[in-house]
Amino acid sequence: MSFWDHLEALRGTLFRSVLAVALLSLIFLAIPKPLFQAVFWPTRAHFPLYRLPGVDFSMDLINIELSAQFFFYLKVAVLCGLVLAFPYIIWEIWKFVAPALYEKEKKAVKKAFWLSSGLFYLGVAVGYFVVLPVCLMFFVNFSVSDAIVNTISLTSYMSLFTSMVFLIGLLFEFPTVILVLSSLGIVDRSKLKRWRKYAFVIVLVLAAFITPSDPFSMFVLAIPLYGLFELSILLCRKPVPAE
Repeated sequence: MSFWDHLEALRGTLFRSVLAVALLSLIFLAIPKPLFQAVFWPTRAHFPLYRLPGVDFSMDLINIELSAQFFFYLKVAVLCGLVLAFPYIIWEIWKFVAPALYEKEKKAVKKAFWLSSGLFYLGVAVGYFVVLPVCLMFFVNFSVSDAIVNTISLTSYMSLFTSMVFLIGLLFEFPTVILVLSSLGIVDRSKLKRWRKYAFVIVLVLAAFITPSDPFSMFVLAIPLYGLFELSILLCRKPVPAE
């Protein structure tokens, strides 16, 4: 295929992926009640994590911008459409890159693509059920003075919700990348073990970038992220001994 043929194939891949997200977003726009019940569930007292012994938490949101609720409605629908369309997007990417791979490379990358969807949804679940509610409890209950009352805006909640759910889902793709690199012979288990001390620092930097700038939420996210690095070591193949 020529350069323009590849460009045309890429255009088709992007168009079908965007179309899938758009169609799923329209479905979510048509069912706002269950959509927002799920989005606001972490603010309610009956959320699973808040039912643990000794935990009592709920919060109220306010809107301080005229158009905030409308754009919140659109953003949530698109975000949910993107999350639901993720396996299809991965499949489209696979169709695009597969013709450029050798048979051995196809087998390695195909395994990783199958793994990627499961890890993405695992990351979304960890962000939604663990990291997000823990961060909410910390920030809502934290106060520098009794004279200051924490009143959380809808826009602020949406920002935290997106970073805690979608971005963590993407970060959980790290073992997939390592599996591909390992299958192609670029990295092996011994190399990853030597990178452990650097990985811990990188994980802290990523967690600080995604979460609000406080040590508590940073470490809440850093723990599962570092666990992904250890999982990558287990998935990575052992180095081939020299003959």
